Amino acid sequence: MEPNLKQRIFGLDVLRATAIIMVVCSHVLWIYPKSNSFIPTLFELFGFWGVELFFVLSGFLIGSILYKSFINENYTLKSVFHFLKRRWFRTLPNYYFVLLVNIGIAFFLGFSIENLESYFVFLQNFNSKSPAFFPESWSLSIEEYTYLLLPFSLFFVGLIKVKNKSKLFLLVIVALILVFWMNKFYYHSQFNISNISEWNLNLKSVLIYRIDAILIGVLFAWISLNFSEFWKNSKTVFAFIGLGILFFLMFGILPLNLTIEKNPFFWNVLYLPITSIAFAFLLPFFSEWKTYTSAILYPIELISKISYSIYLLHYSIILQLLKVFMDTSQMSTAEHHFFTFIYLVITFLLSYILYRFYEKPILNWRDKR
Repeated sequence: MEPNLKQRIFGLDVLRATAIIMVVCSHVLWIYPKSNSFIPTLFELFGFWGVELFFVLSGFLIGSILYKSFINENYTLKSVFHFLKRRWFRTLPNYYFVLLVNIGIAFFLGFSIENLESYFVFLQNFNSKSPAFFPESWSLSIEEYTYLLLPFSLFFVGLIKVKNKSKLFLLVIVALILVFWMNKFYYHSQFNISNISEWNLNLKSVLIYRIDAILIGVLFAWISLNFSEFWKNSKTVFAFIGLGILFFLMFGILPLNLTIEKNPFFWNVLYLPITSIAFAFLLPFFSEWKTYTSAILYPIELISKISYSIYLLHYSIILQLLKVFMDTSQMSTAEHHFFTFIYLVITFLLSYILYRFYEKPILNWRDKR
């Protein structure tokens, strides 16, 4: 969701900006020689965390929208399609534009594209790992099918006449979370994984196993709207809990022998939902940070606004092309740093241009309709 200026919540801008910066940091590693030192390892984790944070944020925002519509309106198919129209105006124009650019680059580089047609309907990673082309698009498929699944589920369950629609909304969310969590049990029972790369491709990035990440954000939206005082009063405690869980996931895995080789159940069934819950615990604190007073913080809001454009452009298009024309494997450390600086400047500049002259006008047109 792209709220208008009067509705923006600065704390959520902070989370969104943090998420995209973490994703970009992870892909910066492609510029440098491979290393197992602390900073590169941390940046690899940032790539994973950035997307997971986006999932929870997305769920929190669409959950708030759908809950208010479901509770306060006669929730009909018209309500469903109104929600979808607004979401699709937000997500699809940028996606299809960048997809076409990626296709052009692939043909230019002589790169063969597997299952190209699946990208146009977001099926490239539905029940198996997505192809190598446009790899970051895996998360967008999960987003888009959540946008379809959730409002239609609410519509069909809403045909049952009940007095307490709020509890019905909660029931739908919890049931869907359990369904996709159970899919992870199925994965664990059917497939043996031997390393983190296999887990990353065949579980973490596959649509049928991941929609619960967004739904956890929806669940926390329900909590925020039904227990607003508790939400506000507990925001600091929740933030410390969330940070504590993230600290455990960063530093507690090895001491407790929870590596993927020794404890695949933890990784297949528990690790991803725990990560989503950890980020969801940050929402009370940041959602209550409504505004900012110092102009020095405006870049955070700007990065938040252009984050979707950054996500689409930064890796498969900008970094891919830069790497084609400049061989970073032969660079010195100083040259690597300079290349990274140029890469970041180009990424943020082109992302702003895409947002300012393509994404924002479409959103403005949507909001006037």
